[in-house]
Amino acid sequence: MTLEDSIGDILRKARTSTQTGPDAAAQAAKLSPAAYAAFEESGVAPAGTNFIGLGQLLTLDGARLERQAKGWKPAAVDLAQWCELRVITSSRDGMAVNAYLVWDEVTREAALFDTGFDAAAVLALLEENQLTLKHIFITHSHHDHVSCLAEIRAKFPKARVHSGSKNAPVDQRIRGNDCIHLGSLRVTNRDTPGHAEDGVTYVIGNWPSDAPFVAIVGDAIFAGSMGGARDQLTLARAKVREQVFSLPADTLICSGHGPLTTVAEEKANNPWLP
Repeated sequence: MTLEDSIGDILRKARTSTQTGPDAAAQAAKLSPAAYAAFEESGVAPAGTNFIGLGQLLTLDGARLERQAKGWKPAAVDLAQWCELRVITSSRDGMAVNAYLVWDEVTREAALFDTGFDAAAVLALLEENQLTLKHIFITHSHHDHVSCLAEIRAKFPKARVHSGSKNAPVDQRIRGNDCIHLGSLRVTNRDTPGHAEDGVTYVIGNWPSDAPFVAIVGDAIFAGSMGGARDQLTLARAKVREQVFSLPADTLICSGHGPLTTVAEEKANNPWLP
């Protein structure tokens, strides 16, 4: 899977968040305005780009930007150690989004994290594995993450919805000390606003065979990038450092877009979070 954000996407997001004009970015990168514009558009860095200066201007790590421009991607993750975890990727209007299905192998109780665009794929997995959907956890309420919520709830009306939204019904709003049991698995939550006001990260632990924690982060962080935060960038970064990077290094990060990654990979390589 390709990264969610190209270098051009990262630069555009950073310029927006720091209110930096393209001419200033071009000057910092030691590129002509036309060359810089093409860089943002294509994601292909021109020879001689000054990544360090550009990073300093846009509050990014220039060395990590350059490494990503040269093709860095997170190491491939073998999901075999989390045998009851599935990634469901669906697309609409050129946008791909990830949802995640988790279950307990003994009780066959399942939890869905976000819904994506394709309810049929979710329902097929539930039927194929003879699962009962008990919980639906929403990382944030942007449309691509909740598009199929009504359709899935119609099939499983007893499934409990969990959301960080202040506008959600009272019985759906999460609390900081919630610990949801899914058979032997345990699901806790950490607030990660910034990209979205209601952003939540769900941490799944107590896996069979002592597999590492799994963090379902929504758009709080991607492999090599993070969701757009505009005027909330400081908050978004602080929450990722506080709530995601405080997890063990081998924690699997499951983002709303792009490939799987780990806490260790992102601490070492994400240009937004040096």
